[in-house]
Formats: sequence, structure tokens, C-alpha cells
Amino acid sequence: MGLDPADRLLGIAGWIVRPLVYAGLCIPAVIIVAASFTAGDALRFPPEGLSLRWYEAALSSGPFMNSLWTSVKLACLATIGALSLGLSAAMALDRYRFRGREAIRNLTLSPLVVPMVVLGIALLQFLAWMKLNQTFIGLLAGHVLITLPYVVRTLSASLVLFDRSIEQAAANLRAPPWRVLRLVTLPILLPAIASATVFAFVTSFGNVTLSIFLGTSKATTLPVQIFTYVEQNYDPVLAAVSALVIMVTLAMIVIIEKLVGVEKVA
Repeated sequence: MGLDPADRLLGIAGWIVRPLVYAGLCIPAVIIVAASFTAGDALRFPPEGLSLRWYEAALSSGPFMNSLWTSVKLACLATIGALSLGLSAAMALDRYRFRGREAIRNLTLSPLVVPMVVLGIALLQFLAWMKLNQTFIGLLAGHVLITLPYVVRTLSASLVLFDRSIEQAAANLRAPPWRVLRLVTLPILLPAIASATVFAFVTSFGNVTLSIFLGTSKATTLPVQIFTYVEQNYDPVLAAVSALVIMVTLAMIVIIEKLVGVEKVA
């Protein structure tokens, strides 16, 4: 049975639009990576010759390397915190019925709705009241807050399709709850946990607005450092640092692919 003309037209449009979308996503990254290898003193594309001098400059730059380490450490800790809270929240919201359940579900997703500037100002005032402003703990709390919705949403979607009869079978075999969680529930949810890990890490690692409000002189994230640097300079070291950011993100995806498999995370 053949496709009707409308479906055939949509299929052709998909084949045309899909490469354009992929090209639009990849071309900026390709351009910035290519520009980072320039031998000239100006940031331009195509590059003027090939050289690693700007990578050497980036790797020998104390401010950039310190901020890179801060961003990686902050993103890892924020991801761990968001996964711990998000898994508990997602399971409670999925498996228990209580008054205010939907309000709490909407509250966990509210950081996606509130403008980041408004959220940054509110957190700055709250942390100042708690005597935690201008501290790494306050910055970490803010990043956990903005990554939590991605974790809760991803795990909640996976729990909807979760077959609880497997857990019940393990419980009938007298496995204690903690063992059921460790040996049954978590392994089944591993692809969703891996996906949530990627979302949380990338969201925290690339955040600028909240980090500007909550960051400190001793804990400046790499996106903020780049934002500050570009206000006064525009040389190829920016392209080299941006390429390093892309490499860190790709490394995160490769690690997840090796551990779980991209086809299972998608």
C-alpha cells in the first residue's frame, strides 16, 4: 500500500530539512574549532595558516585553566546533587499519591519557567540572607537547582514505563528494599540516569547568567571567564578555549556511550 501524496511530501521535506538542521548545529562549532588553529593574531575564518600557539596560550593561562577546573568540578558536584535529589523526587512523585503532589511536581520544574535573571537575583538575595552569598556552596546550590528539573523530567518519563512487577518479583523472593533498589530498580533505570547525567552536566557546565550572580572571585566558571575576557579582547585564544569546552562536552558524551550506549540514552 503506497503512501498518499501528503505523507510523501512530508517525507521529502524531512530529507531536505534534516541535513539543514544538522548543518546549522554543527557549522558554528566547526568554524570555531578551525579558527582556533590559526597562525595569525586575529580571530577569523578561514584561519591564516595552522598552528597550536593559541592552545598553548590557553593551556598556560592561569585564569582560563582555573575556571575550567572550577566549571568541571562544579558541574560534577551539581550533577551528583541533582541526581540524588531528582531520583528521590521522581520516584516519590511517581509511586505515591498525596495532597499537593502536582503542585510539588510543578515546583520542581519551575526553574525552567522562571527567567534566569530573575532566578539569579532571587537566589542572590536568599543566599545573602543565609550568609552563603559569594561562596562556592551557594554557587553549587544554584546549579543543583537549575539542573534538577532536567533530572526529574527525564527520570519521571522513564518511571512511567517502568514495569514494577519485576520489583514485586524480587520482593516476593524476600529481597530487602535496599537490595531491590540496588540490583533491580537502578540497573533498569540506568539509561535514563545516564541521559539525566548528560543533561545536568551540560546545563551546569555551560551556564552563564546564574554563575555571574552567584560566582566569586575565587570560583569563576569558564563561561563567565570567557564572557569577561571577550569584553576587552577578541583574539584566537577565545577560539581555543571554546574548542576545549566542546572537547569536554564531547568527552562526557563519549564516556556515557562507553558505559551505557548512546542508543539506550537517546
